Amino acid sequence: MCLSGSGQKLSKMLYSSCMYVKPVYANNYFYHVYNRGVAKQNLFDSDFDYLRLLKTFSFYLENENKPRLSKIDKTELHKILKIEPQKPLVEIYAYCLMPNHFHLLLRQVTDNGISIFLRRSSDSYTRYYNVKNDRVGTIFQGRFRAVLIESDEQLLHLSRYIHLNPYTSDICNDSASYNWSSYHHYLNNNNDRLCHPDYILKMIGSSKNYQEFVEDYASYARDLTRIKDILHE
Repeated sequence: MCLSGSGQKLSKMLYSSCMYVKPVYANNYFYHVYNRGVAKQNLFDSDFDYLRLLKTFSFYLENENKPRLSKIDKTELHKILKIEPQKPLVEIYAYCLMPNHFHLLLRQVTDNGISIFLRRSSDSYTRYYNVKNDRVGTIFQGRFRAVLIESDEQLLHLSRYIHLNPYTSDICNDSASYNWSSYHHYLNNNNDRLCHPDYILKMIGSSKNYQEFVEDYASYARDLTRIKDILHE
């Protein structure tokens, strides 16, 4: 469920305060969730690291106390990641992993689902990364950020922004060729445990319509990003 006229009211209710209060997220609403590496450092050193975080997100979608991801053997993990979670914390509708940050477009399903999901996923990937690199300490820049999505239009445009992120950042010359976003889920109408593109594809009509929606805006979005970068130099 997306927000319409009730968006501003709910947004103020959840976030307005003269002092810091731990955010409360509402079930069945969509959020843009993102975080970056501490001091803007890279989160990934290899393709295997990108794959690891995607598997981590997929594994911790389930709302039950399972053994740590690091304790699951490859055969069992393969089975788990092939099936939909029975009691999901959240559902992911779009994602993009960038060298030093990530974006998620998700819907909370269970009370406190966003916080539990991000805590478990971030802690797990941090342990993996620290063991691999013989380091200690956090790798993420504080607590994740989450922004309430207040309309279907905003939801649609945010998905496009997420999928264009590698292109507008000059990491690739074609968003469809970027391996670490959910754009290929949209182009192939591939709904699986990790990502559910069908909701947004139904809004726009088809995978072809969505591809046109994204790619018709790509050059303009890249130019805007370059102008912003120049202004901030």
